[in-house]
Amino acid sequence: MAIKPTEGQASGRSRSKTLNALDKVIDGLVAGNEKLSIASVARAAGVTPGLIHNTYPAVAERIRTLMGKSVRVQRDSKHQALMLEKEKSKALRAENEQLLAELARLASVNQRLLFELAEIKAVSSGKVVALSPKRGK
Repeated sequence: MAIKPTEGQASGRSRSKTLNALDKVIDGLVAGNEKLSIASVARAAGVTPGLIHNTYPAVAERIRTLMGKSVRVQRDSKHQALMLEKEKSKALRAENEQLLAELARLASVNQRLLFELAEIKAVSSGKVVALSPKRGK
């Protein structure tokens, strides 16, 4: 009497065969220097991209890694770029604050010089007599 494989065993063999087929297709695409993507691997292996994503996430991650688009690599790259931009923003905000303070100081000096110029013009025209500031107060 022959022993029939249980459903779990049959799907286990099929799963391992599919996994081997996917690995062979990936190796073949890499060796042939062809475009590597989950869709191209699925097409060559005769499965759907969804099967790779849902049933074989390790294979999907391997493909992404070989493509240079690993989730972790992408996340780390984006995080590093974000931190760099935050540092630039912080430096630019500090510079902006410094320039605003300098602008306020120069505006004050400019206003004082305008008043002095107006006073000198008035005194030179003879219409106004300059009063010397009283000493001692």
